[in-house]
Amino acid sequence: MSHGALLAVAAGGVALLLLMIIKAKIQPFVALVVVSIGVALTAGVPAAELVATIEEGMGSTLGHIATIIALGAMIGRIIELSGGAASLAHSLMERFGEKRTPLALTAAGFLLGIPVFFEVGLIILMPIAYGVARASRKPLLVYALPMGAAMLTVHAFLPPHPGAVAAATTIGADQGWVLLFGIPVTAVVILLGYLLAKRMTRREYPMTADVYAKVFGGGDDSEAGSEHGSENEPAPKAAVEGAENPPSFGMVVSLIVTPIVLILLGTIGTNFLSEGSTLRAVLTVLGAPMVALLVAAALAAYFLGARRGWSSARISEVMGSALPGVAMVILVAGAGGVFGKVLVKTGIGDAVADVLDRTGLPLLALAFAMTMLLRAVQGSTTVALVTTAGLITPLLQRTDLSPQQLALVCLAMGAGGLSVSHINDAGYWMFTRLVGLEVGDGLRTWTVLTTAMGVAGFLLTSLLWLVV
Repeated sequence: MSHGALLAVAAGGVALLLLMIIKAKIQPFVALVVVSIGVALTAGVPAAELVATIEEGMGSTLGHIATIIALGAMIGRIIELSGGAASLAHSLMERFGEKRTPLALTAAGFLLGIPVFFEVGLIILMPIAYGVARASRKPLLVYALPMGAAMLTVHAFLPPHPGAVAAATTIGADQGWVLLFGIPVTAVVILLGYLLAKRMTRREYPMTADVYAKVFGGGDDSEAGSEHGSENEPAPKAAVEGAENPPSFGMVVSLIVTPIVLILLGTIGTNFLSEGSTLRAVLTVLGAPMVALLVAAALAAYFLGARRGWSSARISEVMGSALPGVAMVILVAGAGGVFGKVLVKTGIGDAVADVLDRTGLPLLALAFAMTMLLRAVQGSTTVALVTTAGLITPLLQRTDLSPQQLALVCLAMGAGGLSVSHINDAGYWMFTRLVGLEVGDGLRTWTVLTTAMGVAGFLLTSLLWLVV
């Protein structure tokens, strides 16, 4: 099949994918698998090889990411139900002081956003923002806007979040380098977002009557969060136990940074220690993302669970309760791997790479623009990242990029995935509903802020590209 025909098949496949997700409201996992099968058959993959191609794409992707995402979710769930998340937020507020409470909640969103998914993080921290706004009699958006944007930034940029993990796996980027560059980039982007949000919230936006009553109409913090109980499973008994005896700030932060430090040490050991040395071998094992997160999960189970009186059954229940929420996300990432495998198998990847190469755009700009476009059109950060990774991988394979440059490409994609959160994004509706914003005000605040932060992330990544 000619390159022109292959490109037509690719364009048709992406268009069909978007129609299925946006118009037909078909679950992204199903849509990705259906489109992958259709593209494979149309592009000439023999029917006898179709199943093997799908299994290979799914297996190679999930073999890398499923354990990482699941273990990361378990750590976040233990921190959440032990009372560690609230303890972290309140400790930061005490340290920053009353005048800098918005910055403290932004920092809490950054730290908690590493092990906890965006939606769950909002559910955890929003009642705290309600209580602070009630006590200060200041607009809720002053506290909630930078806090929510911080969590979304981490979700788009950093492992163990599914989009970042899937993108890094697909393009062959080392997650240690992604974290080494990504943590400072994310921190700077969040700080810039905080400053922009501070300016945006000088104007007071009207709140819906129900949220205004919850925040300023009396009641305590627990009442503020009560409407969200249906969004998650009922909290196990451990949540009550954790609220009575929350872990310390230092303990929570230590557990959050443990896997990050181990992964970074593994990357440093691989790059700077002599091959065959015992220390390098130890750091390589401990620094493997799966092992690092397994160690952190075991430590969290002990220090936040067993040592604080949880039974083995309770620990197992809490860790197991993290899995239903991430199962579909893992499958979506795996289906993205199937799509990428089909692109390679059919030769579409090379055809797309030729077109992208002829645009003359830098790799970083292509990665950012493609991800931002897909994010704007269909809404999901994870789907945008895994789809872009599959499309751009053949082009990356033609270049001689260093591990550091591959990590920066991954971060540029994350910047695109952060941008343009609007009315087709479930996160947009969740945030605006929780803070009581009308659609127009949500677009003027949340959408503008996330897009500005995405562009800032891309510019910072571009600057790093010049020096690696």
